[in-house]
Amino acid sequence: MNRIAFQAQVPTWLPLDPDFVVLASGVVEILLGLSLLTLWRFRAHVGLVAALFFVAIFPGNINQFVNGIDAFGLNTDMARGVRLLFQPVLVLWALWSTGAQRLVRRR
Repeated sequence: MNRIAFQAQVPTWLPLDPDFVVLASGVVEILLGLSLLTLWRFRAHVGLVAALFFVAIFPGNINQFVNGIDAFGLNTDMARGVRLLFQPVLVLWALWSTGAQRLVRRR
């Protein structure tokens, strides 16, 4: 529904169609959510994939900050900067809440 706003976050250096990136990342988000709900036995692995997904989309958030792109109510550098600070929190939360940090420690 907000494809234009999401497309604005796709970094220009990414050699993929922004609409494809938005649709593909949306599919991945839905699959991750469903996996967390249904694949309880594999929650640590799903949590690790979710954390990696949060890392993978981080350049889009950086792009939004660096280029001053207004989207999703983030219309100031302060708001976009605060969002950047919370991205590592999301990564850590995905690892902690699913027990995936144990997988990371083992490797």
